[in-house]
Amino acid sequence: MTETVRPGLKARAARGTRTFLISGFGTALEFYDFIIYGLAAAIVFPTVFFPEFDRTVGTLVAFAAFGSGFVARPLGGIVIGHFGDRIARKSMLVLTLLIMGGSTFLIGCLPSYGTLGIAAPVMLVALRLVQGFAAGGEWGGASLFGIENAPEGRRGLWGSFTSAGIGIGSLFGTGVFTLITLLPEERLEAWAWRVPFWLGGLLVLVGVVARSRMPQEERRTDSAPRVPVLDSIRRHPRQMLLAIGVAFGYNTLAYIGTIFTVTYAEERGYSHTESLLLQVAGSVAFTIAVPVMAVLSDRKGRKPVVILGTLAYAAFFFLYFPLVDGHVLVLATLAYVLVNVLMAAPQGCIPAFLGEQFPAATRYSSISATYQTGAALGGGTAATAATALFLAYDGDPIGVGLYSGAAALVLVLCAWGLRETFRVPTARLGERAAEPAAERVGI
Repeated sequence: MTETVRPGLKARAARGTRTFLISGFGTALEFYDFIIYGLAAAIVFPTVFFPEFDRTVGTLVAFAAFGSGFVARPLGGIVIGHFGDRIARKSMLVLTLLIMGGSTFLIGCLPSYGTLGIAAPVMLVALRLVQGFAAGGEWGGASLFGIENAPEGRRGLWGSFTSAGIGIGSLFGTGVFTLITLLPEERLEAWAWRVPFWLGGLLVLVGVVARSRMPQEERRTDSAPRVPVLDSIRRHPRQMLLAIGVAFGYNTLAYIGTIFTVTYAEERGYSHTESLLLQVAGSVAFTIAVPVMAVLSDRKGRKPVVILGTLAYAAFFFLYFPLVDGHVLVLATLAYVLVNVLMAAPQGCIPAFLGEQFPAATRYSSISATYQTGAALGGGTAATAATALFLAYDGDPIGVGLYSGAAALVLVLCAWGLRETFRVPTARLGERAAEPAAERVGI
């Protein structure tokens, strides 16, 4: 009997590893590209591309350029999701990596404002738009590859491979940027900031190789509606709106917790390297916590983990600021770790939670369009709005705390309104007949 069980376990482990490499590692590479831009916007770009402003205002403008990439994310989600439903997931996942890698590499090649004038930041924004388009189609397809290949009762965990990939990409990107900040500032601003972008463009090739070898899905694409996203809006308007709200709330919290916190630490007197090391500690905690939260959602339900985790995050964020302000390294590290652990509660569940709301024929389009619209509205404005509130309150973070609380409330209310689906069989996801049974296991 042992000999019978062991091959089955080995096969499941091999399948899980392959799914993680395709779903999680590819997302890690893409989020690496995204995070290095956000960190560069906080640390280097105010001087390199926006030197006519003072440091804080330059950071605000750099964050606005960072947010421009989110404008293209809903379009990328709709376009790439459409072809993912109508043609195949595999080809779209390879395409998103190629576009993301190319635009990232080219950002590293851009001349500075001092060399090219106003054309330099214009080109920067243009490449951010291309990055955003690719990212818009990436997340939904990668999440669904995990969810749709998961064993029953493990969709939360397998869907969280993309969330773990976000943590790994954030950790790697922050680590690389931490290393280059050890160089003298004149070298950092002259050329060293380009190295992470060049490296990101090359690393994407690894993900392309992995995804080009992934099997074609067995799902019949001829059953997809002619325009999947319009069909989903017509058939599932409530789920579409609530999913946008969930994505808006989460992305607002996430980008305040990962991008604005770098600026906050530096405004409170921490060096570039210190602020990034704090972020590294947070990324490690996030990466570990994500699969734990996902497994918990497989056992207890998506809604309890998302809602309770979000409420805890919103409450703790008011304690984060005094912990960092005290300049006690242990307490500051604890603050970053706890923020990221609590952030992992909704993020670990969201891929499965949103994907389970829609039928297979329109799932790629639905999850991509809703999540990326919410990301554009929330994540695209979060760092800029938080920095503006910080300035408006003369360096008092209370405005940022209230802003985070409002975003958390939106997330909680929208998550409450969605169906609880963790016990619904994969084949029946999106069926109206499955809703009453699923509702009975809600929070």
